[in-house]
Amino acid sequence: MTYANWIALMYFTHGRCRAILNPLVIAGAKGCELWDYEGKTYLDFSSQLVNVNIGYQHPRVLAAMKAQLEELVTIAPATANLARGEAAKRIVELAPEGFSKVFFTNAGADANENAIRMARLYTGRDKVLSAYRSYHGNTGSAIAATGDWRRVPNEYSRGHVHFFNPYLYPQRIQCHQRRGGVPARAGAPAQNDRVRRSRRDCRDPAGVYSGHRRDPRTADGYMQGVRALADEFGIVLILDEVMSGFGRTGSWFAFEQDGLWPDLVTFAKGVNAGYVPAVGC
Repeated sequence: MTYANWIALMYFTHGRCRAILNPLVIAGAKGCELWDYEGKTYLDFSSQLVNVNIGYQHPRVLAAMKAQLEELVTIAPATANLARGEAAKRIVELAPEGFSKVFFTNAGADANENAIRMARLYTGRDKVLSAYRSYHGNTGSAIAATGDWRRVPNEYSRGHVHFFNPYLYPQRIQCHQRRGGVPARAGAPAQNDRVRRSRRDCRDPAGVYSGHRRDPRTADGYMQGVRALADEFGIVLILDEVMSGFGRTGSWFAFEQDGLWPDLVTFAKGVNAGYVPAVGC
């Protein structure tokens, strides 16, 4: 066992069970390759957590980071800064028509947290609808919006309602729907029911949350159905493009391929490729 393995086992808590027993300790990386302290090389087929879009140690990025470090290391959010303004301008220029502002945060979970806050402030309502098959981050409201088991320790976060989104691969009825085409409103039956039941509760929904990955197992017309429901009930439609944004699906944002325009978009991962914590909504 190398010293790096030993110190990782002794003092660092890993988030995955296998890593706790025998963590892979990486010494360095370049391009799409990583290597450990024993000299073994690995191809990074996962781009870490789906984020190292331009590879490791890109010389142009490193040069830009060094130049910025020498000019200004950090500045409070309330203070204007040329680099921040230029970054926001470029992101807006990449986005489809209709988007004009960027709010920067530290991570994808933070972006989702702030999108939920914006929706609640704008509508004056509280509830957030999101899918069971989803992951939106590991902080308060973001993990509560997440549908899988990781949300359980934080179920106290208020106002979250989950629904089952279409998953065509194992469901014969929905597969038949896909072959025959799915009307926009029929594409979101679970949301439809949840939205209408939420209307009967004490507060209406503030936002519908959807992780948009251009999944081929999702029924045609599904996202248009979500948009129609949001319009009907005055709900802010938030699309989580943390994984799918910035070119991973062939367009800058995955929702462009559906001809769908959300009210808020969250982005991370691809926008910074893991070099700096610069993300937003």
